Amino acid sequence: MKKGLLGISLITLSGLYILLSAIIILVSILLDFPVIYGIGISIIIIIIQFLISPFLTDLTMKWFYKAKFKYEIPEYLKSFIDSVCQENKMKYPKIGFIDDGAPNAFTYGHTKNDARIILTRGIFELLTEEEVKAVVAHELGHALHYDMIFMTVAELVPLILYGIYEICNKADKNNNNNSNDYIELIGMIAYVIYLISNYIVLWLSRTREYYADAYSVEATKNPNALASALVKVGYGLTTVETNKKHSAARSNALGIFDSKTSKALAVTSTEDGSIDKENIKQAMKWEQWNIWAKWYELHSTHPLISKRLLKISSRSKEFNQEPFIIFDLNKEESYLNDFLLELLINFLPIISFIISVIILIISLDTVTKPFMFIGIAILICLFFSYIKFKRRYRSSHFKEATVRDLLSETKVSHITSIPCSLEGTIIGRGNPGCIFNEDFVIKDESGIIFLDYNQPVHFVNKIFALFKSKEYFDKKVKVTGWYRRSPVPYVELKTIEIDGKIKKVYTYKFTIFFYIVSLIVAIVLILLGL
Repeated sequence: MKKGLLGISLITLSGLYILLSAIIILVSILLDFPVIYGIGISIIIIIIQFLISPFLTDLTMKWFYKAKFKYEIPEYLKSFIDSVCQENKMKYPKIGFIDDGAPNAFTYGHTKNDARIILTRGIFELLTEEEVKAVVAHELGHALHYDMIFMTVAELVPLILYGIYEICNKADKNNNNNSNDYIELIGMIAYVIYLISNYIVLWLSRTREYYADAYSVEATKNPNALASALVKVGYGLTTVETNKKHSAARSNALGIFDSKTSKALAVTSTEDGSIDKENIKQAMKWEQWNIWAKWYELHSTHPLISKRLLKISSRSKEFNQEPFIIFDLNKEESYLNDFLLELLINFLPIISFIISVIILIISLDTVTKPFMFIGIAILICLFFSYIKFKRRYRSSHFKEATVRDLLSETKVSHITSIPCSLEGTIIGRGNPGCIFNEDFVIKDESGIIFLDYNQPVHFVNKIFALFKSKEYFDKKVKVTGWYRRSPVPYVELKTIEIDGKIKKVYTYKFTIFFYIVSLIVAIVLILLGL
């Protein structure tokens, strides 16, 4: 497994650096420009940043996430980590603990011998011992595979390529000789390769996630434990056993809430407390069928949860287990038309704006009534933008729903919303432990889901996070808003009712106000041009 990952990584990195070297040679030969010096300085800065970044992250974890690094982990987990470290000749990692009910785990550091693994309280509350070991094994896999180093080296390429693009842009503006054409061409080539290399780096990151999963399976010899943990950590699962566990712990202010980087999934349990597989399949439909899911994955460092689940489940028989999940639902329709329509709606406002600007620049000398032209251009942009707005904020009727109802929806995206009303308990911040995070997670009888608290002024959100958000924790609330998925399922808040008082989020009304003002400006410009 290690050899396969090493081969893929070396081939990918070699290809990236061959492309980079070709661009550097072109710049140096054709322009007689010492670009290599600038690149050398950039590399030195990045190396320094890499060397000190774990220590800076340590401080961030302590100051802003209240992480504790002197934490006594359970004996079963300590023994497991000890055995992995001895087998792989690595130093025992530095364990950080965030006192937060959201299940989350991540690792950072330089090499396998100075790795840090951060675990939240939710990991121990929500997961069984076998599942905890599976999650930690995944993080150990990242350290053992030297993912921190490989990804840093890979990310250098697009960074340097973008720097070359910027250098060529500046050189093009400052040069008045015949080499301008070469400078512009090389800049364009560098930018195109920069875009391509970004996608290659993202692909490499997703590949290494699969290998970290594979290492966890090998280390624990329990693929179903990893799959089950992935559902709980990545999707936000609740079961009968989990609910009983948290009822007993509630007196100690324990809670469950998902992080913003995770997906919340309503998955109720069967009578014996096991996971209801049919509900998981219902929620997996969006990732398996909606084309937006593939779009988001293309731009993500992580594979879709459903794809990881299926890949892990395919190895269950190797360890005498039944596959954790088999996705056998039949797709009854194509979602291509919906995707293309939403794609058009998403980009029409910016396309209409660009076209209007180009037309104005081209015809600037011949336009006799520029004010009228600008007013009409604003009206056209407003029209297409309003279409997108109405798709994102659909209807004023907020139908009562549960988390399970929302997660079974397939025709939803960041463009197409579902107006809804939810009742449940606020159980924590959207980003576990972060004192600056203004978002919430709500839990109802079927599951948990992320709530996006987003006032028009960003600074106001941070003030709310620091001084007001804690007032909502462990309180029964009723919220209204718009359910979206991108791919994180979330509800953008319109109102949140607590103790008979309603807290309003004004983004919707502010946007309406903006449209009215813009419409007035457009009409005034048209009248001035008459």
